[in-house]
Amino acid sequence: MTSNARGALTALLAFGIFATHDVVVKTLGAHYSAFQIVFFSVLFGFPMAMLMLIRDVQPGTLRPVHPWWTLGRTAAAVTTGVCAFYAFSVLPLAQTYAILFSAPLLVTVFSIPILGEKVRLRRWTAVIIGLCGVMVVLRPGEAELGLGHLAALLAAISSSLASVIVRKIGREERSVVLLLYPMLAQFVVMGSALPFVYQPMPLPHLGLQALMAIMAFAAAALMIEAYRHGEAVIVAPMQYSQILWATFYGALFFAEFPDMNTFVGATVVVGSGLYIVLREGRVSATAPVLHTRSRFETGTFLRAGVLSRLRQRRRKGEAKRAPITPR
Repeated sequence: MTSNARGALTALLAFGIFATHDVVVKTLGAHYSAFQIVFFSVLFGFPMAMLMLIRDVQPGTLRPVHPWWTLGRTAAAVTTGVCAFYAFSVLPLAQTYAILFSAPLLVTVFSIPILGEKVRLRRWTAVIIGLCGVMVVLRPGEAELGLGHLAALLAAISSSLASVIVRKIGREERSVVLLLYPMLAQFVVMGSALPFVYQPMPLPHLGLQALMAIMAFAAAALMIEAYRHGEAVIVAPMQYSQILWATFYGALFFAEFPDMNTFVGATVVVGSGLYIVLREGRVSATAPVLHTRSRFETGTFLRAGVLSRLRQRRRKGEAKRAPITPR
């Protein structure tokens, strides 16, 4: 098996786990508020986050180098978490993914003012076509749009904004800061809302919350392995396999069957996203879409990119400490 094939298969497994994670979100969303689900997701994710943080060999403090950008990214991650979880709770899985898949398109838009990137006609065309696909899914004027649709759109916008900010400050900020601040913010914000929405959770539901944290951590670790073995231009498009999982899980567990508008719109959005990812993979090795090419960031689990940087720095630290064997 070639390295690219191994990377692609590993990514497919990772995104399959992420899709299963979202099935659990939807299942719990029938009983609990999104605020409560996010809170317990962060709570069960903290032990695994701490295990990673204590292995960070980079010296420094937890004070961000770019406090305002860090604050903006943290706010965007908090918004993404609660909005995405709410959308999964109230909308069909396939429809939610179709809207969230507009995030890579919006990354291209946000990269202009934040990163100073130049976007040429072909990429603009792909972005516009992809956003038209989102409108096909939403069907304004034909179908009633609810809070779930608005939440999914906000999640896509805030997720893309968080991704571009990471691209801007990621080389200078400590990985610990990038990882810890969104989780702490989710814990505080969702914890503040919890007294108003809390419903007692039986042990099986708490078990599902713990399972969500484990699946998120495992999927993020698999994404690191996928990019270690395969090229980004091969691995990145595997994220769109989640629409297949969503269709399968939706039919199996929730009796959801995508209508023609959802199918056509999702096809347009995925096609536009694939074009941008593949084209940028050929044109530029530093394109923001390829550097933010994993799961949309919710601040409830360990981000694959941050985990990757932690692992790289730990290996460099171990290499420096290794004794030199005399010849």
